[in-house]
Amino acid sequence: MASSIATLLETITAQVGADAVLTDAHSCALHTQDIYTKALPALAVVRPGTTEQVAEVVAAVTQRGHAVVARGGGMSYSSGYVPAEPDTILLDLSRLNRVVECNTEDMYVTVETGCTWNDLHQALRDSGCRTPYWGPLSGIKATVGGGLSQNSIFWGSGRYGSAADSVLSLEVVLADGTILDTGSNAQRNGAPFFRHYGPDLTGLFCCDTGALGIKTRATLPLAPALRAHRFASFDFDDYRAMAGAMSAISRAGLAMECFGFDPFLQKQRLQRESLLKDVKALAGVVKASGSVLAAVKDGLQTAVAGRGFMDDVAYSLHVMIEEHGAAAADDGLARTRQVCADHGGRELENSIPKILRANPFTPLNNIVGPSGERWAPLHALAPHSRAVAIIDGVEKIFSGHRQLMEGEGIGVGYLLATVSTHCFVVEPVFFWPDAMTEIHRDTVEPGVLKKLPGFEENPGARQAVAQIRQELLDFFCDAGAAHLQVGKAYPYKQGLKPASWELLRELKQAVDPDNRINPGSLGL
Repeated sequence: MASSIATLLETITAQVGADAVLTDAHSCALHTQDIYTKALPALAVVRPGTTEQVAEVVAAVTQRGHAVVARGGGMSYSSGYVPAEPDTILLDLSRLNRVVECNTEDMYVTVETGCTWNDLHQALRDSGCRTPYWGPLSGIKATVGGGLSQNSIFWGSGRYGSAADSVLSLEVVLADGTILDTGSNAQRNGAPFFRHYGPDLTGLFCCDTGALGIKTRATLPLAPALRAHRFASFDFDDYRAMAGAMSAISRAGLAMECFGFDPFLQKQRLQRESLLKDVKALAGVVKASGSVLAAVKDGLQTAVAGRGFMDDVAYSLHVMIEEHGAAAADDGLARTRQVCADHGGRELENSIPKILRANPFTPLNNIVGPSGERWAPLHALAPHSRAVAIIDGVEKIFSGHRQLMEGEGIGVGYLLATVSTHCFVVEPVFFWPDAMTEIHRDTVEPGVLKKLPGFEENPGARQAVAQIRQELLDFFCDAGAAHLQVGKAYPYKQGLKPASWELLRELKQAVDPDNRINPGSLGL
């Protein structure tokens, strides 16, 4: 076995170069853990620089019986790229990071999948265009490929849906090293301008958490950038009232982004942000405003509001509106205000959405709590009619474990959000005292990290979180909720109708007959 592993590593090294193969213990541990899970280390971390190198490495690995898993930015929390088998080869796609083509005539952009959402955003800044969905809050590290494999939401989601809704064509490496194109680019002499040419093979490789193939390029549609922005925040007495307002805003298509916090999570966020960060954010607000007068007005309003305006807030809702012109944006804002008033909301200073929009991709210091606590979300996607019932069910589970949670120092909060006109997101978030792992120390800024007290290993709290988390997963499954980043955590197979599961199993058999591409993902 040792000699065969040595031969495999020699082969891979010849394919990509010695500098692109990491076998030290730190790298093999760091690259295989996500924000929640640390399990098996990799046999090696390989950093291919081209699609052809990816294909060569994948073929070499699978032919020798080893598993191969692709990793993007590493900011997920459902074990999607965490190996299920020992001696797995981990493909770090961070070198595949180029914007290949920005075509404003045909209105699409092609990127390598290791390109971060932030880098794509910067590349399009002066083009007058954007992708409809343009990234998660973690987009400073999260990649386009990761977003399409896991699916993700935030920027643009209120109007345009999730990441998988904003893709035209993919280039995918299959388990035997075959390179496959999808959409109109699958046609001889074709171009990647249209998704639906025959059966939707592009969709097949989205949301698969890397189970069916390894995406190396993606083509996304472009849309004109919207220049008229309006922002609003509201305070509600309880989550039922806030959820009702959010669903009404979503159904009416009023917001580009619509999200809210419960009192616990909003307190955590405010604790974690420093005055220096506020000053930097204010500079972003000024820079993002459309004129000198607007810059001065926005900057002064944000500075005067400070943080005190959130002191007595219960449930806070934040709305971002984008339109082509001022009149349409003003109308959207007026209608949003009326909806919130009708649901008992009270308008707040709009500093939070304004600062967030001006600084969309900030350093990811929020992957730990304000004192270095471990942090891990879960989420459920539901139709509007079931949203409050989902939150009620989560609250019931938390209430049943109140004594355990208080004894172990476990705190929980909520992020609520909407996706397009038809989807409501409920995201419970755990905080607990426990030691950080390599991925936290690698991600949090050094200046922030050194100021965090941190915690010792706490297996009791960790096990309690795992127990409550599993009850939530079971509840979401029974409630018929959908999920992003299914990975190896969400009970996808258990909740699926038999005919759908059987077809997926047969598709996996067709593209990866020996189950060597990310075994265990999606339950396969």
